[in-house]
Amino acid sequence: MADPIKGGDATAAVPSEIPQRSQVRLPATRLSRCLDAWLIRIGRAASWLWLALVIVILGNVVLRYSFGEGRIELEELQWHLYAVGFLVALSMAVATDDHIRVDILHERMSLRQRAWVEVYGTLLLLMPFLLLVLIYAIPFAAYSLRSGEVSQAPGGLPMRWLIKAALPLGFLLLTLAAVARLSRATALLFGFPAALPATATDADQVEVRS
Repeated sequence: MADPIKGGDATAAVPSEIPQRSQVRLPATRLSRCLDAWLIRIGRAASWLWLALVIVILGNVVLRYSFGEGRIELEELQWHLYAVGFLVALSMAVATDDHIRVDILHERMSLRQRAWVEVYGTLLLLMPFLLLVLIYAIPFAAYSLRSGEVSQAPGGLPMRWLIKAALPLGFLLLTLAAVARLSRATALLFGFPAALPATATDADQVEVRS
């Protein structure tokens, strides 16, 4: 190999390709592709809520500081939009594997070790938590609907059950994302369900970051 310090080929001393985490992925399954595709569509549609949130905030600021007229309904609409956008986006983050991990540990694991972490983490931690939230969130939203709950603030928004229904909806979507992720981990570890060849349309086929 030529010595780059002595005027040789400097590129010869540098590896041509550095492995990236996103190049090593769990295999997709029929179930994961179906669920992930729908979750990504829902997440992309919900992303427009953030634009709506910005518009509502700007409108409320203009009304307050230019006309001296604050609107309670606009303030409530702000946190309604934020809550719905956040809850719906959780499932898309899991489907595309863009949620936060403890990378100092995860990056050092082999693919099979990561799959075992997915299985144990999903079955022992994530699924019980999701089930617990759904058990309480569904009656929480149903009671609000039956009672015709509205905002307690004067001039606030009606139909408070709509925002409360976003809680079980968001966690139901997150449960579907967890099931899809679990199927991919078991496909690698146990061969069930059957793994499919990787394609560019898989949920976590994201652009490799430098």
